[in-house]
Amino acid sequence: MGAGPAEAGKKWFMRQYWRLQQSQSLISMGFWCVTLTLLIWPYVSWRFNADTQWAGIPATYVGLASIAMMVLLTVLLVGYIYDQFLSLWKEHQNVIIERNPFATYLLTPRDAVIIGQLSALMKTMHPDDERIQAQAEWMERWLASMPELEVFERMVTELDERLGTPVPEFTFLPDGAVEAARQSAAARRNGDEGA
Repeated sequence: MGAGPAEAGKKWFMRQYWRLQQSQSLISMGFWCVTLTLLIWPYVSWRFNADTQWAGIPATYVGLASIAMMVLLTVLLVGYIYDQFLSLWKEHQNVIIERNPFATYLLTPRDAVIIGQLSALMKTMHPDDERIQAQAEWMERWLASMPELEVFERMVTELDERLGTPVPEFTFLPDGAVEAARQSAAARRNGDEGA
């Protein structure tokens, strides 16, 4: 039931990659501050006499720290303006959703199971309502296209392995759809091993 060495290796690698991404913004901010401070310093260093001290700290260090703080505040100000006034991240998220077929017309396996169960409940609870019956039938036609997707095959094989019992044939899917997905996944796996 556990993941094999290849899956464990992939998971370890992706966790390290995620950690790198999480620390990237802090490291980038440090690089921004150091780089811009050192680029700006030659233009303003004449204002800070190396022999002068402010609160026991040489003026050079105060000047460098001041420039770094201004760079940091400028970046934070740009981020605040981007977030509060331009709000471009909202449109970015809209584009991500619009380009994702599973957010528009395809269903994830989990969503397919939920909608399938809701469809079955609707049909059972309202057997005499023609509109509800028509809606439930439409949803079942939509669901009938889902077992052909590789993601559905992966759900079936992963849950077979993880739960130790085969995924049942769902009543809201075409007869034999789950077994067909299982066989298709096995054929794909055998084809990958043969390649």
